[in-house]
Formats: sequence, C-alpha cells, structure tokens
Amino acid sequence: MQTEVFKEPNVSLLPQKQIESLSERGFSRRQIGKIMSMIASGAAALPFTEFAMAQEAERRVRGGARGAMDPSIVRISSNENPLGPCKEGVEAIAKIAPLGGRYSPTGESGQFVKAISEIEGVPEDHILASAGSSDPLFRCTCAFTSPTRSWTMGDPGYSGGAPQFIGSKTVKVPLCADFSHDVVAMIKTDPNAGAYYVCNPNNPSGTLTSREKIEYLLAHKQKDAVVVVDEAYIHFSDNARPSSDLVAAGKDVIVLRTFSKVYGMAGLRAGFAMGRPDLLAKMRPYGGGGGMLPITGLACATTSMKVKDLVPERRAINKKIRENTFAFLDKKNIKFVPSETNFFMMETHRKGEEVAKAFLDRKIMIGRVWPAWPTHVRVTVGTQEEMDKFTAALSEIMA
Repeated sequence: MQTEVFKEPNVSLLPQKQIESLSERGFSRRQIGKIMSMIASGAAALPFTEFAMAQEAERRVRGGARGAMDPSIVRISSNENPLGPCKEGVEAIAKIAPLGGRYSPTGESGQFVKAISEIEGVPEDHILASAGSSDPLFRCTCAFTSPTRSWTMGDPGYSGGAPQFIGSKTVKVPLCADFSHDVVAMIKTDPNAGAYYVCNPNNPSGTLTSREKIEYLLAHKQKDAVVVVDEAYIHFSDNARPSSDLVAAGKDVIVLRTFSKVYGMAGLRAGFAMGRPDLLAKMRPYGGGGGMLPITGLACATTSMKVKDLVPERRAINKKIRENTFAFLDKKNIKFVPSETNFFMMETHRKGEEVAKAFLDRKIMIGRVWPAWPTHVRVTVGTQEEMDKFTAALSEIMA
C-alpha cells in the first residue's frame, strides 16, 4: 500500500526493491519521496556538504542571503586548500578538456579506480567512485540507517545533517576528554544502530580516533550494522592510520575519501568509497547522475595520486602554518584543540557566531559553530599571509 504512490515516471530513480526496503525499514512515503528528490538533484545539491553548511553559516552571520564573494575577504571557513590542484593535475585537466564532448573518451573512470586500487591495496570491485565524499555519505545513510536503526556519531562531529535530512534516527555521543570518539559509549547508547560513524581525523576537532577503538566498534556492533570511517582529512595527519586494510580484510566497514582537501580539488569534485562489494551494492541505488563523473576531475585526481611527494609536501606546508598559528594562540593564552588537520577549534568564551561576525567585519571569514561547543569557532588553516591577517584581527577582537 505504501509504495503505490511511487508508481509514476520518476520511479526509475530508485528500483522498486529499494523503495520496498525503505518502506519496510520505517520510512514514510514523504521521506522516501525526499530521498528520491535528492537522488534526482545529484550530489551537488546535497544540503549537508561542507560547502552547503559553510554557505548557510555565512548567511546567518551576514543576516541575509549570500551575495557575491568579495575577493578581498580572507576565506578560512570551508576547509579548502588554498594551494589548489597541483601543476600536474591542472595539465591533465587541460589535456582532457577538449574531449569533454564525450562521456569517457579514454577510460578515465577505470583509470581512476585502478590507481586507487594500487595505492590503497584493495580490489577494484571494492571501490565506488564519487563526486567528493558527501555523495557516498548520503548513500550510507540511505542504505544502512532508518527511523529505528540510528546513525550514531561523535559530538561535535560531521555528517549529522545527512541522516536527519532523510528522517533517520541520529544519536550523538560526546567525545572523550582527549577528543577521540567514545566508542564504548556509542555502543552503550545505541547497541542497535545501523551505522556507527567515525570521522578520522574528526571534523571539527581535528583529532584522531585509534585503530583499537574502530576495531571495538566492529567487534561490538550488531551483525548487520556497519562502521563508516570518514577519512577526508587523513592526509594532513602525521599519525593517522588509514582503515583501507580493514576493507581489504572484508570487515563491515565503509571508508570515505575525498580529493577536496589535501589535493586542493574542492571545486572539481572527486572522491570515493571503499567497502566490500555487497556493501557497495546496497549503496549504489541511492546515487544520482547514472554514475557519471566529470572527466576533468577524474583526470586531475588520477594524475595527482601519482605525483611523488605531493601529499607529504603539502602536509608539511600545512603543519608549519598551523603550528605557527598555535604558537601565537599559546602566547596569547587562547585555548584551542590540538588539531592534526587543516583546521582547528578555538575557544572564545563568548557566542561563536558573534566572534565570526566580528571577524567578518574585518573581512575575514571563519568557520561555523557546533551546538555542542557554542563558544568555540572552527578556523581553516590558510596561507601564512591569511593566517597573519587572522591573528592580527584576533588580537583586536579578543582584546
């Protein structure tokens, strides 16, 4: 009875099997329709991407609709990499662009997946290419959660918008004192969760959760649940341990990656999910675009992965600027969370949005505020020049 409303031309957006599965898991007809509308819109329209949430935070700070970006504004709000794509990646874009009239003129998608397989040590059928990592994040919520089987995550943490948007139960568990995920509490709070989400390094704290803790989740979850490990920022950390080997070992884990961060490709959109073929099969129906990705982004990402020393060099650049900023904060006795990424959380002892507005008045745009930490603000690590402007403005604001 519940599925009859979907016997319309747009039913092809989602196979009847998935519609029935969503209905059986407790999603209402309205919620299923919402999921289908998001699939039709594609990953670029998802309202819970880093870009979308940063835009919403900016709108609130500005007190109205977002206008054109003033080029004089220092933009350290969205965890973008100011270095942009590497030289070799740009050359790959220029080479493939004249062939843009074809969907996949030289097998770009296959080359992309093959490169990931060789670097990460997982079979090619364990890889799902995507436009960044927000797309597979959305797919995970649709495939593994429901109004009764929760998406359980750390707080503050990233991704809470995805399950809430589609109508799934969301459980948020405070981080430990060391800012890692409290996996014991996550299992205890909801032992029947459909997915346990670990952003590692975590957004917005920039801190790590150990392999032992991820293995604890795998050992204590329900048999049909999954552990989703979001490694969007892993390349910035000296100490993070990737979970790709857990995928290769056939564990109930989905690992997410994006080229938006260390590779500087936020506007080009490339990423992927890694998981067992049966898990990826559950996710595939919930993506739009027919699986087609821009050949420019694929070419840039594939080439960038093969550039020797690109990641360690960029990690070192980011670390040096980040540590310079931390030294300034220490000198000023301003508390911050010791991040290993290209952003950090700073304590302001006042409403975070008020501080963000004070920075914007000085033509500096910082990141948004998390409800769990209302007096903290997130700051992206920009260029040294940008961070010098940030620290100068901070001295005025905190005075």
